[in-house]
Amino acid sequence: MSSPKVPINPGVSVLGIFKHLNYKEWFAIAEFVDNAVQSFQANREALAAVGSNSLTVKIDIDDNRVMRISDNAAGIPLVEFPRAFRPAQAPEDASGLSEFGMGMKSAACWFAPRWSVRTKALGEVVERTVSFDVASIVSSSTEELIAEEKNSGKDAHYTVVELRDVVRIPRTKTLGKIKEHLTDIYRQFLREGWLNLVVKGEALKIDEPIVLQQPPDWDKDAEPIYWRKEIDFDFGEGKSAKGFAALFATARTRRAGFALFRRGRLIQGSGDEGFKPSVIFGSPNSFRRQRLFGELELEGFDVSHTKDGFQWEEEEQDAFLELLKDRLAESPIPLLKQADDFRARKSKLDLERVVQKAAQETARDAERGMAAAAEPDDIHLKTVAEEEDAVVLALADEVFTARIDGQAWEVHVQPTTDDAEKDWLRILDSQLEDGTRKIVIRVSAHHPFNVRFVDDDERAWQAMLRTAAAVAIGQVLAKLGNADANVGASATVRGLNKALRGMSE
Repeated sequence: MSSPKVPINPGVSVLGIFKHLNYKEWFAIAEFVDNAVQSFQANREALAAVGSNSLTVKIDIDDNRVMRISDNAAGIPLVEFPRAFRPAQAPEDASGLSEFGMGMKSAACWFAPRWSVRTKALGEVVERTVSFDVASIVSSSTEELIAEEKNSGKDAHYTVVELRDVVRIPRTKTLGKIKEHLTDIYRQFLREGWLNLVVKGEALKIDEPIVLQQPPDWDKDAEPIYWRKEIDFDFGEGKSAKGFAALFATARTRRAGFALFRRGRLIQGSGDEGFKPSVIFGSPNSFRRQRLFGELELEGFDVSHTKDGFQWEEEEQDAFLELLKDRLAESPIPLLKQADDFRARKSKLDLERVVQKAAQETARDAERGMAAAAEPDDIHLKTVAEEEDAVVLALADEVFTARIDGQAWEVHVQPTTDDAEKDWLRILDSQLEDGTRKIVIRVSAHHPFNVRFVDDDERAWQAMLRTAAAVAIGQVLAKLGNADANVGASATVRGLNKALRGMSE
């Protein structure tokens, strides 16, 4: 079997430039998903004829700096190879997601210097693999590559992109953001049920928000309103916006803002990067930024080549935002007025339940954190007493004990609801009559930071109390390690880092 040659010129020199593109990991990965979605949508009837009624795209990342993106779309037929592998050659039909002819190449080169595409097109009897070594191709001005072939079944259909020696290998934190953003970018297709998106073995699921339903804040006796409205307006010249806007039932600052779509795929506003223009959302401290959200499908607007933003013509965005603002303010569902006036507060019992549970788990983990931080070589006990405050309004008082250098320690984790407390964190250090060292870690539930960002969110309380406990433990241990009871910045950071590490195990 002779191996076909794949032309990749002209434009091969641009392959070396793609690594400098201003991608974010999730938008780079989205280029591969876009190709799979485009292939599936364009060949839906043919795929259904062989029993493939849904699309599955898998993103796998291993410890050897290898990423694989595989899909069961229709594959790349041989006739499409020149267009598929030649840089920046747009497809004849540019009405879908693969419109610029550079997505797969640019994203692959951005991630890795070496990559390959193994594909089997539906209806063909051959699997083909094309491999790229970017440095070698650019330096030698390679004009064509060999497609390695092997026989395969006529009804098989798939594409596997393998990236090797990945420069930007996603780690734990980035991996979490990739999952969150990809879920948002393809939420419409996931919602429709025909797309399955799997990242490192985890199938991505949509977290549908709960919309506020209650009487308007200025008329408590009125009938409850479902605070969601449809958006549909036309700019003329083939440009329009259609979707919805709503208010969250509970504050969700990270998730507030608009998600802007084009052709069913999110372009702007994924994850914690919701589109929040100040003309609508106001100042950074406004309540609109905690509760207002929505999804808008924009038609007739251009997007950037990395498909992570819209390219507005002069004054076009201002006109769009003014129309949107007017629509949001209209009765009988004046979203902006309700967002400004609404002050949702959970009952005291609900807040107590959330905070008490968080305090219990924080005390348990802080005990491990202190054990990890309190290494004998690091601590020479010097007791420093501080005056303890009067009785406060504590939502919980979780206590654990420890022994450090032979001395008993008693550590209290106390979330409080004292409106008079100005500080986010207060650390009280004293010694009891029996010689036990007593540390009280107090965090104010009514501090503005917690009111705005934590509220009654249990996971947020878990993270916030752990951070406060780690800071407190780090400070006390740093103080003990200094003969003059002087807290040095480096000692505090060391204690903090050790405590956080121990609490995370």
